[in-house]
Amino acid sequence: MANKKRKKSILDLYKMKKEGRKVVWITSYDFPTAQFAEAAGVDMILVGDSLGMCVYGYPGTIPVTMDQCIVHCEAVRRAAPNTFVMGDMPFGSYQLSEREAVANAVRFLKEADCDAIKLEGGKRVIPQIRAILDAGIVVCGHIGLTPQSSGQLGGHKAQGRTVESAETLIEDAVALHQAGIQLLLLEAVPPEVGKFIAELLPIPVYGIGAGMHTDGQLIIVSDLIGQFQAFTPKFVKKYANVAEVVTGAISSYAEEVRSGAFPAEEHCYRMIEGEYPKFEKMAAKFKK
Repeated sequence: MANKKRKKSILDLYKMKKEGRKVVWITSYDFPTAQFAEAAGVDMILVGDSLGMCVYGYPGTIPVTMDQCIVHCEAVRRAAPNTFVMGDMPFGSYQLSEREAVANAVRFLKEADCDAIKLEGGKRVIPQIRAILDAGIVVCGHIGLTPQSSGQLGGHKAQGRTVESAETLIEDAVALHQAGIQLLLLEAVPPEVGKFIAELLPIPVYGIGAGMHTDGQLIIVSDLIGQFQAFTPKFVKKYANVAEVVTGAISSYAEEVRSGAFPAEEHCYRMIEGEYPKFEKMAAKFKK
């Protein structure tokens, strides 16, 4: 019998940083994909609010609700019981008050058995972060390109590309660490900035479009497998083209249905031996 994979803890993640071992982090939003991710041996799964675009076809992450996030987290946890799973706090779930931030963070643990939560923002969300930490919940910060506030950033644009912008990021990173976050995600920043912050902070610092020097990498699974077609960020590498495969398969199915090639004999069930004559006799009654 194969050995069961042991789920990593926050202590394991810190040990990996200390030993220079990279963390493999991926998003997932459904049961099958999370099964594949756990079988592939990823260290962490983020059930990101990017599900708004990748699953529901929203133009961005703003419409995503807590209930949607919880449902998808539940599915991912069922599929990947031995992987560190993080829930993503959607827009509006933590900005209004510390009390509401804690209540929603608690939902991720109580209803979906998540191991941690992630939320966007720097200094301005420190009160909420401290409140969630005081509730005993592992918190991952998220700075750089923060999609929930992309309107203020002028769109989905890379951050930290000037000295002034990089200084602001570093100040936010230090402030979040001092507030007590255990993990930090940097999105869409130059590798020099990612390297500096990862070396500056004693906590694990992960990147999505933050270069090769962070303590691990996150990628959106829909980008990785070529499923999401609306746009492809600069930092994405596609390892497969699922859209092409699936479209081809459906096209072949449609062609065979229209031509009568599907279903064929091997796809059909047959009546139990001796039952067909009885069926014909019974069916004749309906033709009268």
